[in-house]
Amino acid sequence: MSFNANQPYNELPPLPPSQELETRAVLKACITARSAIAALKEAGDLIPNPAMLINTIPMLEARASSEIENIVTTTDALFKYAQINEQNADPATKEALRYGKALWEGVQSLKTRPLCTNTTVAICTAIKGTDIDVRRVPGTKLANPDSGEVTYTPPEGEALLREKLANWEFFLHGDEDIDPLVRMAVAHYQFEAIHPFTDGNGRTGRVVNLLFLVEQGLLSVPVLYLSRYILEHRADYYRLLRGVTERREWEAWLLYMLAAIEETALWTRAKIAAVRALLEHTTEYIRQEQPAIYTRELIDVVFAQPYCRIQNLVAADIVQRQAASEYLKKLTNIAVLQEEKSGRDKLFVQPKLLRLLAQESNEFARYKLKEKR
Repeated sequence: MSFNANQPYNELPPLPPSQELETRAVLKACITARSAIAALKEAGDLIPNPAMLINTIPMLEARASSEIENIVTTTDALFKYAQINEQNADPATKEALRYGKALWEGVQSLKTRPLCTNTTVAICTAIKGTDIDVRRVPGTKLANPDSGEVTYTPPEGEALLREKLANWEFFLHGDEDIDPLVRMAVAHYQFEAIHPFTDGNGRTGRVVNLLFLVEQGLLSVPVLYLSRYILEHRADYYRLLRGVTERREWEAWLLYMLAAIEETALWTRAKIAAVRALLEHTTEYIRQEQPAIYTRELIDVVFAQPYCRIQNLVAADIVQRQAASEYLKKLTNIAVLQEEKSGRDKLFVQPKLLRLLAQESNEFARYKLKEKR
């Protein structure tokens, strides 16, 4: 039966596909992608303060993944409202923050159950901020936002969708002869083609990608900034998804996803190295300029994320509230931090860290250090 974009694709083939997946070109791309992701895992595992990764790179992923769906916010707004009442944020920032929350709830769920349909339901519910379940009613169609032309009508019927999701689950965990990166890419296509929810499928699927890499032990924490590549090559992303649906062109899709993994692993590793360099440079500067307040614990709090508050120092049991305020003011006096007011909240932003995370470049302006004798 030929594909018809206006008809529910109830004949979506089960996994694994009948076509050969691990072609010579795909296996070659797997080698370099696996090498890049292994180097990223090692870089992440060497970070002395895991919070520095946990609170930063996934937030960049949340922003980019949301932007793929035309939900646009800024890096600054995300980090700011992660520290204060997000109810005051704009709708796009709230939704991107929920993506970050969904990612971490998903990571925690892996401790008690493997990646499964229920995981995706929980992820989508967290992203949308309302109870979501597998679609029960027909009428879901995907259309070109410019022309309004229908480009895809996913399968319909709750029983059929759950049957296809069960097959999707089995493929993720049952076909271990297939490289996990290839399985991730194939499963991502299949999840998007099943389109089990009325909304939030794209973002849920991209969270699942990262969770699968963690589940398979390829990453310790979900710090691969994969949505960066998809956002930059968004037209190719949708074109290649359609190529699999309409013509079963698996190789082109797999090569795209493997290139995405390799490039973003290299990018993320370089960004982590730059953040570590900034941390070491800032540590030496604070040690020179404010030796009376310098501790490793203070540095950890300041670098846990670009914005911090007095409460963060108190919660870390570094000092009590009054002393915490004095510490942050001393760091402000030497330009490590800048004080900001947001309503009733007093925030302290580390501009160099925020700029480093928001920009493509890994360069940062250095403090003037005293020469060592």
